[in-house]
Amino acid sequence: MIELDARNLTCPAPVLMVKNAIEKEARDDIMLIVDNEAAQENVTRFLESRGFSISIKKAGKDRYVIGKRDENSTSEIIVNTEEPGPKKIMVMISTDRIGSGDDDLGRKLMLAFLKTLNEMGPDLWRIVFVNSGVKLATEGSKALPDLKELEGGELQILVCGTCLNHFGLMDKKKVGITTNMLDIVTAMHMADKVVNF
Repeated sequence: MIELDARNLTCPAPVLMVKNAIEKEARDDIMLIVDNEAAQENVTRFLESRGFSISIKKAGKDRYVIGKRDENSTSEIIVNTEEPGPKKIMVMISTDRIGSGDDDLGRKLMLAFLKTLNEMGPDLWRIVFVNSGVKLATEGSKALPDLKELEGGELQILVCGTCLNHFGLMDKKKVGITTNMLDIVTAMHMADKVVNF
């Protein structure tokens, strides 16, 4: 088993370490040491998407993510398909308000925007929250009912783990998947169109 130490590394370094180990070095069992919940979640999700079964051990603030490739796994990653269908539109939200000048008005505009996003129909593929935008996906946010209604099916809501940690909101996230910069960049690459706020 290969052991990797990703303590004190910021997103997306822990995921990239694991990706390199299993793709370039063809590792079937791996242990990665991380020191925060966001890195643990991101690495776990990445390994599971690659057909690994996961166990996690904690020692103090360190977390040991142990992955073993499941021999019966049939997981495969589809990067792009040629089948016609809805466009993949990704909306990246980096703030909890729209515009500048009046913060109260900006927050109202953002809530109205999120409430009407479902009008995009099946073309809306990903909503990504970064920086202060992550506050919209946490406890107490007036946007939660609309986001919970949007979540599901083909639409994924991704919430930056580094940003949640920065604002001390990791345990307050109420909607979406905790994500990392590798996931965000991959989604941007796969999207037909990216809309930024």
